[in-house]
Amino acid sequence: MASKTIPHLKDTEVSKQLIVDGEPFLILGGELQNSSFSSHEYMNEVWSRLKGANHNTIFTAVSWEQIESVEGEYDFQELDRVIAAAREHGLRLVLLWFGSFKNGLSTYVPPWAKTDPIRFPRVKLRAEEAGGSLKTADILSVFGEESMCADARAYATLMQHIHDIDREYATVIMMQVENEVGVLGDSRDYGEIAEQAFSKPVPNDLLQFLRSDWAEMNQAFRSNFQHLQDTSFDDITHWKDLGRNPALIDELFMAYHYARYVNHVANAGKQAYPLPMYTNTWQNYGGEDRDQNAPLVAAGGSEPGIYPSGGGVPNVLDIWQRFAPSLDFIAPDIYLNDYSRSCVKYRHRNQPLLIPEQRRDEYGALRVWAAFGSYQCLGTAPFGVDTVLPEDSPFTMHYALLAKTSKYILAAQARENASVGFFFDRLTPDGKDPSQPVRTSFGDWDLLIERAFVFGKPGPGFGIVIHLQQDEFLLIGKGYQVSFQSRDERAHFSGILRFEEKDVHGDELRTVRFLNGDETRSGKSAVMPADDPDYGGFPISITIPARTGIAMCQPYALIN
Repeated sequence: MASKTIPHLKDTEVSKQLIVDGEPFLILGGELQNSSFSSHEYMNEVWSRLKGANHNTIFTAVSWEQIESVEGEYDFQELDRVIAAAREHGLRLVLLWFGSFKNGLSTYVPPWAKTDPIRFPRVKLRAEEAGGSLKTADILSVFGEESMCADARAYATLMQHIHDIDREYATVIMMQVENEVGVLGDSRDYGEIAEQAFSKPVPNDLLQFLRSDWAEMNQAFRSNFQHLQDTSFDDITHWKDLGRNPALIDELFMAYHYARYVNHVANAGKQAYPLPMYTNTWQNYGGEDRDQNAPLVAAGGSEPGIYPSGGGVPNVLDIWQRFAPSLDFIAPDIYLNDYSRSCVKYRHRNQPLLIPEQRRDEYGALRVWAAFGSYQCLGTAPFGVDTVLPEDSPFTMHYALLAKTSKYILAAQARENASVGFFFDRLTPDGKDPSQPVRTSFGDWDLLIERAFVFGKPGPGFGIVIHLQQDEFLLIGKGYQVSFQSRDERAHFSGILRFEEKDVHGDELRTVRFLNGDETRSGKSAVMPADDPDYGGFPISITIPARTGIAMCQPYALIN
């Protein structure tokens, strides 16, 4: 079906929403392994699995080396075939441009750029093993003008080609510009042209931004550079004047120049075809936002250069938002960081939230409910979805329920204080509960959301509660229960007036069962049970298994 409008972001009361074919669109995504999309033959083996896992959008790489292996000569034959195949299978695409940078390195640049360090200079790192001399890194320097221009030409050519083959269909709905940029191995580039830039005065546009926007900068930046609050910006000349921590100054220096580089590439692409565009961020895994339940295996953190220095981490997120205006937002990859904290930090300045990479296990799947329900998330994408079978992926079940209820979730995302999303992790091996109850308020009601009661061992829980109107709530999910308390001081009793299991038929909610009695814990709460509640040997089966995972609840109160 032909698309009348190109995919775009539309303002709402509280954020932005992605519009596809003229309607709000909730991305139920998944990212392929890095090399998968380079082969039409390989993808033929996995399309059905992706559909079977209830994805509606696939995040996948298009590399510079693949489309321009010879300078100035472009080959889109394989790309055209896989885009057409995605369209045939009813899947949308978010294409990830692996241009100058991928995971902080430049391994995806074409051979003609890799082998010409004069035209395309490399980052130089300080290295103890080099006897105090500098070591050449596998990273293009952002101070290389030809690198930036060549990348921008290739990306613009790609975007023009996507426009030509896909404008009518909108299979490609968004673009990621580069991937997890930043210097690895040191806090900044120490090459000759980088040193020249560092020795020059701090750019005036950066100083003006720091002066004018200080109150709006996020807490991480103001904490790292708090001394600037009492400093006259007129006294700042050199980069070293900005602070006392050299690593943080280096990170700020690199963020300013990386943002300008990526913005140049993004702007060139938007001139050809203005799809929504973002870049993603390899976060600091060693800071205060580290997920305490996650192992530090794939990558560490704590200092710039251990994580990519200059990337869009919270420390310098404001810098990216100001100096990369061609990007619609900066997105966090969330593997080993606290999920909810990351969501909060990347809604800074009310930018929309997208999670383009995250864990593909149950631990990750539970958390998408918070992203969608509490932070107006555009979409989520667990990594490596082409190497897991639908029956082995927890996202298969979660995405099925999200897809069925997406109309109501999207409507709630567009309104102020209309929904809350939450999750309850599995109990720890020693039986402790790692998740706290959720307390929130909507209109005249205080809500307490807890893990669903069972006589045996409680299981995980997840969901979204949507405030539809004054005394009406839509409950989506499994493994939790909600109790309601009137906020009216005159109320001497609060209870449940109506609790109905629902299912979606067409575009409407239809009542399946009227729930009461045991299903409300004798009127105390609306229970959204788990698929397989543990009876713990109790002889009376008063807890029922989940069915649709959708219900409507109307509380009431008696007022003096």
